[in-house]
Amino acid sequence: MAESESGQERTEQPTPRRLQQARDKGQVARSRELASAAVVTAGAGGLALFGPALAEGLAAGMREALLRAGEPAGQTRLALALGEGIGPLLLPMLALLGLLVVVAIGASVAIGGLAVSGKALAPKPDKLNPVAGLKRIFAVRGLVELLKALGKFAIVGSVAVAVLWSLHERVLLLGRLELEPGAAAAASLFALAFAAIAAGLWLIAALDVPYQLWEHGRQLRMTRQEVRDELKETEGRPEVKARIRGLQRELSQRRMLEAVPAAAAVIVNPVHVAVALRYEADMAAPEVVAKGRGEVALKIRELARSHRVPIVSAPPLARALYRQVELGERIPAGLYVAVAQILAYVHQLRVARRARRRPPALPRPQLPAVYAEAARELED
Repeated sequence: MAESESGQERTEQPTPRRLQQARDKGQVARSRELASAAVVTAGAGGLALFGPALAEGLAAGMREALLRAGEPAGQTRLALALGEGIGPLLLPMLALLGLLVVVAIGASVAIGGLAVSGKALAPKPDKLNPVAGLKRIFAVRGLVELLKALGKFAIVGSVAVAVLWSLHERVLLLGRLELEPGAAAAASLFALAFAAIAAGLWLIAALDVPYQLWEHGRQLRMTRQEVRDELKETEGRPEVKARIRGLQRELSQRRMLEAVPAAAAVIVNPVHVAVALRYEADMAAPEVVAKGRGEVALKIRELARSHRVPIVSAPPLARALYRQVELGERIPAGLYVAVAQILAYVHQLRVARRARRRPPALPRPQLPAVYAEAARELED
């Protein structure tokens, strides 16, 4: 099992971020054997397609050269002869080279995709270290590359010998043919030989591609600590996230408490729950502008007391509002009657204070069953 510099085993699969970082560095899976097999196959196909045209062009060039062999030489004459000799070969050669270039590029990016990175081209001093070079040579990967090279030599050599042995009679007959038929026959023999060699190379590529994918994944494996560190970097460290959440809560509470002085009333469950309501004449229904339990409830009560906002003790209603209504929301229709009783009591209380009369009796708002049940869930 591979180990990291810290001694921990790399047992975890690479994360998407690790894979992207490796791609940015140009580190992707590549198979040279796949590229070799594809190029040789393309060469065989290209010779089969363009071989006759190349043979005819080559024969025509040779014929012209032999016909002009006795003519006096000169720059103009040489340029003309060169143009006449190369002209018939130019188009099929360009087509064959273009096919090979396209296949070579496509096969190179077939398993790892296209990855263009300047980091892969940057000089690396550690590559010049002879000790590190010897370690790479005698490492497992170096041994695998050596076995691949020997296997490729054995397979390609065996296929080449077998092909030449099976075609030796046809090769010997080439000397008896005319120039153009002989060139065309030679091109077809080359195509057949390349096709046979390509079959051997595809056998090596079929073994090399899975190995390269496995080796690439193995090199990018991570330790559990590396996975945890990356998770912290991408999602944020827990202590930082907790601090941010704390600051957000403080800011939200500060904004909420700023609305308490303008509230119409604060309904409390004597100590533990407090809900501040705002209501104006043009509003369709009262809305909750502040609510809280424990210390937050105490702060709401203190602000309400310091700004002379009426505080009404109605435990079931306070618990129902705290449980059922979020900040900034209007009260539901089921609580209209109960809240209206409280607001009417607050209005009567203010009138009585201005007139210096006896304050009215505190009502006991009746809650619908669903809200009464929610209120009981918050009972102390």
